[in-house]
Amino acid sequence: MTEINNQPDPERGKPAIAVFGAYGHTARFVTAELLERGWRPVLSGRNAAKLEAAAAAHPGVEWRIASADMPDSLDHAIAGTAAMINCAGPFAETAPPLIEAALRAGIHYLDVTGETLVAIDTFSAYRDDLRVKESGIVVAPAMAFYGALGDLLATVAMGDWSEADEISIAVALDSWHPTRGTLLAGERRAGRRVVFSDHHLQVVAGDEPPPRGSWTFPAPFGTQDVVGQFSTADVVTISQHLDTPRINAFLNTTPLKDLNASDAKGPQAADASGRSAQIFLVEVVVRRGDERRRVAARGRDIYAISAPIVVEAAERILAGRGRAIGVVTAGELFDAEDFLRSLPLDELLLLDDQ
Repeated sequence: MTEINNQPDPERGKPAIAVFGAYGHTARFVTAELLERGWRPVLSGRNAAKLEAAAAAHPGVEWRIASADMPDSLDHAIAGTAAMINCAGPFAETAPPLIEAALRAGIHYLDVTGETLVAIDTFSAYRDDLRVKESGIVVAPAMAFYGALGDLLATVAMGDWSEADEISIAVALDSWHPTRGTLLAGERRAGRRVVFSDHHLQVVAGDEPPPRGSWTFPAPFGTQDVVGQFSTADVVTISQHLDTPRINAFLNTTPLKDLNASDAKGPQAADASGRSAQIFLVEVVVRRGDERRRVAARGRDIYAISAPIVVEAAERILAGRGRAIGVVTAGELFDAEDFLRSLPLDELLLLDDQ
């Protein structure tokens, strides 16, 4: 095991946090968020030219070449860091070796994957792995817009209920100019959908079209056409710790045109921070009998918001503000409402019980 020092250095400030895949779109937001909060990011990835260019945007930031298929390089990349944030897809190829590297080093691992199949595999492979708990570290997959946000909202909506008959999550986007990683993730899923029913996660073939319907969102979206069985990582994270036999997931149909466009250009910056003008709204409804609880969050840019989510999570873990160790979700690990209120959301709606 690599010897590390996770304590703050009075001369250098907070401990270092490794960012793997540091030249990716979301990773750039993560690096900026770390620097803004006073952390020392150590940028890592396998492409030296791209890595050097990413580091050049932040003079003085350290960078180290590493590849997921070279364990020694990963050990070097994270040496002396207190946590690792994995931003590199395909996550099916990067998550397992990076988690193993984190275990060897005894540091926390977080990632921003929105890939449902990868999230399932991570929980399946490491949830009962004694090495994780014995090491005292946190492994937090899908700590991003997809995976964490809906899980936090569902945890707040659940409140003091120990169980619910049904949890529904609905996502509305006014547009979706996907990154290359998002498009590749869709191709790797090959039309398969992840659903949760009868208390079980299931991966179903996409031979038949998903169910369609409508959902009335809070402003500014209102009533929208939606597709059901939306394969979001929130279905995976919610199912890990909230007691319900069924989780429904919906996405409005408007952004599907962008996802399927042959000339997709990727996110377009609308301000100096690089955020796009995209508006999102995530609503969760928890039902028990005739009672319903609703919680919703609205903000800008699903990629950019992932940065404060994962960095806030890393910050709280390193400050000892997590409720557990091992492989956990955001809702399990943190005070969900307090965490949500810490995020730069445009609006957080804690709606009345119905």
